[in-house]
Amino acid sequence: MSEHRCHLSFITAADCPLELHDRSEVGDDGLADRSEVGDDGLADRSEVGDDWLADRSEVEVLPDGMAERSVGLVDCSDEILLNILLHVPPQDLLLNVARVSKRLHALSRDRSLTSHISLSEQYTVCDEHVRSLLRCVRPQLLSLDLAGCYWLSSACVSEAWACGQLRRLDVSGCPMPAGRLAKLLSGLAQLTELALDVGGRGLDLRALSAEARATLARLRVLTQTLLVPSYGVLPLCPQLTRLQLRLEVAGTGAGMGAGTPGEGGVELAVGQSSVPHYQSLNCLDARLAPGAANRTLLALLLAPLSVRPITRLKRLLLSAPGPAPPRPPALNGLLDSLGEGLAEGGGASTTVLQLPGSWLDEQALRRVLSRGCPAYLSLARGGPSPCLPDYNLRPLRSLNLSGCGQELDSDWLRALCESSPLLRHLNLSGMHYHHHGDGGARAETHPCSSLAKLPHLLSLALSVCAVAEGNGTSPSPPETSPLLGLRKARRVGVETYRPGSEVTEGVSCLRRLLMGCSRLQQLELAGAEFVSATPRYEAPIRKQAAGCACARSVGEVAVATLALRPSLRSLTLAAMPGLQTGASLCQLTQCCANLRNLSLANLGTTHSVCYTHTLLQALPHCQHLRDLRVEQPYFNANAAFFEALGECRSLQRLCIVSRNGTFSPVAVTTFMQRSTEVIMCHLFMGGTLVACRTLQKSLMDSLSSSRPALSVVVFPLLHEDLPQVVREIPLTHLDQVTLYKSRVAQQPAS
Repeated sequence: MSEHRCHLSFITAADCPLELHDRSEVGDDGLADRSEVGDDGLADRSEVGDDWLADRSEVEVLPDGMAERSVGLVDCSDEILLNILLHVPPQDLLLNVARVSKRLHALSRDRSLTSHISLSEQYTVCDEHVRSLLRCVRPQLLSLDLAGCYWLSSACVSEAWACGQLRRLDVSGCPMPAGRLAKLLSGLAQLTELALDVGGRGLDLRALSAEARATLARLRVLTQTLLVPSYGVLPLCPQLTRLQLRLEVAGTGAGMGAGTPGEGGVELAVGQSSVPHYQSLNCLDARLAPGAANRTLLALLLAPLSVRPITRLKRLLLSAPGPAPPRPPALNGLLDSLGEGLAEGGGASTTVLQLPGSWLDEQALRRVLSRGCPAYLSLARGGPSPCLPDYNLRPLRSLNLSGCGQELDSDWLRALCESSPLLRHLNLSGMHYHHHGDGGARAETHPCSSLAKLPHLLSLALSVCAVAEGNGTSPSPPETSPLLGLRKARRVGVETYRPGSEVTEGVSCLRRLLMGCSRLQQLELAGAEFVSATPRYEAPIRKQAAGCACARSVGEVAVATLALRPSLRSLTLAAMPGLQTGASLCQLTQCCANLRNLSLANLGTTHSVCYTHTLLQALPHCQHLRDLRVEQPYFNANAAFFEALGECRSLQRLCIVSRNGTFSPVAVTTFMQRSTEVIMCHLFMGGTLVACRTLQKSLMDSLSSSRPALSVVVFPLLHEDLPQVVREIPLTHLDQVTLYKSRVAQQPAS
């Protein structure tokens, strides 16, 4: 019997007249039926060409005697085609692919593809696309996700009111005045989950119609982003089982209190947030931006819990960067409720525990862990608890220990890794480790050796000194060398690295970590003292703190070692003074060809940019790169840089932060015109305010019509109005790219 090999053939982009907006996800294969064209499809076969509509089922004899048969889409089952169409963006699926043939028209409207529509991060959609899409799927649409679609008009978003079967709606980040919101809610009688922003002057709940109030009364899940001091729609939602709050109020918090007007003239009254509204809750999330106003608002929101605590809590997440709010009286009741939920569900029902470090002391943590272990645990800015390894942490999947600034105990870390073998996300950033000794038993105590025993690890954040293997100095050349006095002495403290060379034994522990964590996709290596020059609402940082001495021994060889893990999708390198020329960046980008996110900050000396030339050579290898962030005090964004950056065909978002850096307006304009996929360009550099505003206005005027989601910010980094400019940046870009912060284990994995 002859042996056959089958190949699935698709239409290439050159053959198919369709234009798919996200070819990186779908591939260059088109989605056309090669056997038939419907009446509403394309033109006659003679006009399109027989080469892509013909049935390519002929058999070709290979040199080895085997036969090869090409298979077209006509030979695929509906199940296979549906799985392929799952990866097509909704706007392309319903507005383009459905027009190819009758078969694809029917499949594109299958309920498995149209009942849940997500346009989040689909930056090419416009108002007209959304309106057309909603008209196509209106009868069967159950879930609509427009999170972060800040460019869509409120009139367009409110068109969702006609989708009467809608169960879940996410319009967070979209402009939504009170009048439009009232119209939207009045038509969604089946809605049970809602996510929205509350801005402007807040919401006048008395202006809502009876239908809108009835919709809110049926909600089970509410996610609110509060941009002003307000309770939002919370007082009208008595049946909530899950409440997620994001507090983004900018101000001092003065004047906020019970029955007193806060900023923007919004009156806060504790009586609005009545106690019964919390009684059905089993999940409570609150994330605060820095500022006294947010801490005051959180205290008001938690005040009713001191009267009647929640029972059987399954999820408790309170994230407060900077100074923690005062410990609320209701905290003990919340922890007891969390323990009840753990005990009742055997540890499996509780998924999240995160509290400010000053709230969750040793005694409080033992009270919870004695009844079970959550899947997500955050002790950020509180320090590693000595009692953690004493409990069964097998259910633990994500652990955040960032920002404590303490010394990392290698014995404690080894015990932690042994008690939580299924850990997937671990954040140890900001924790120092100074390793002394070399080889033998000393190598087994290194943190990298312990972390290598976590085979399921997907994301990891470490301080730079935690991967160092010495005390920051290199040994002197041996005095017994026969060439002593005949050759130039080796510079002490500077490692030798040749591009393309094999990784030496000097980074054996880092090599062991990367080989042991074979599934690692996200890695952050940052100096323990590193602070970005662009904080959230405060003035920019003008001078960096001195780095750790051990971090100076981590440089080119360590960066080149990262190439051993080609599965990396996201990489952050910050505050690495040991980097000399950046030659290792080329080897890294060549091997890690699937990088999607790259962040580089303060590499090498901060008085100059040592890796400019090698960065220009490395960028063309990043064909899948989508987000790039560079922070360096003296970075020069010249024509050569933007020409190399233009080779990154998939780039969508760019942010450059440079206190004394310069940029070429002509080079920026040329790059933005040629790179049609780029929708975010944030430049916080030197230069005059007039030059920055002129460039920003020119880019917005010339490109905003063709790129509806375009976000361009060009502003001097040291200008006093920078905090106000940062507030106006869309939150989706601000959190994901513009602001530097650790993103490993910062929130539970979805």
